Amino acid sequence: MSSEQRKNMDLTIEDIVIPVLKEQGFKGSFPHFRRKNEDNIDLITFQFNRWGGSFVVELAICPLEGITMDWGEGIKPNKVTAHHVNQRFRLGAMSEEEDGIWFNYEVAKTKQDYEQIATNVLNLLNTSDPKWISNLFK
Repeated sequence: MSSEQRKNMDLTIEDIVIPVLKEQGFKGSFPHFRRKNEDNIDLITFQFNRWGGSFVVELAICPLEGITMDWGEGIKPNKVTAHHVNQRFRLGAMSEEEDGIWFNYEVAKTKQDYEQIATNVLNLLNTSDPKWISNLFK
C-alpha cells in the first residue's frame, strides 16, 4: 500500500465528496465535518485503516453546545468530531453494531477507480436531508 494511493484517495474525496458536504452546510476540513441543525450537530469523519488501503465514514450527533468527555474536557461545537462521541454509525450499516462499508482503494490504479470509490461514498450520504444522521439514532 503506497502513500501515493492514499494521497490519490484523499484528493479524489476532496474533489467529489467534500464540495457536496459544503453545499449542504457542513463545515470543517478533511477528514472531519460538522453541520449545526436546530436540535444537534451532525458529525461526519473519514477514518482510514492504519494499515492502509481502505476507509470507513463515521456518522454521529452531539448537542449544540458541544460535548464533555468522560474525564471532564469540554470539546467546543466547532471542534467536535465523530471520534469524540461514543455512539456512532458507520456509513452503510443498518445498526451501530454493524461494521459498515470499508471502502477499499488498495487495487485502485486509475483516476476513474478512485472516482468510482468517492462516488460510491457520495451516493450513500443523504446530505440533503438535514435530519438523516439524527434519524439513524432513533
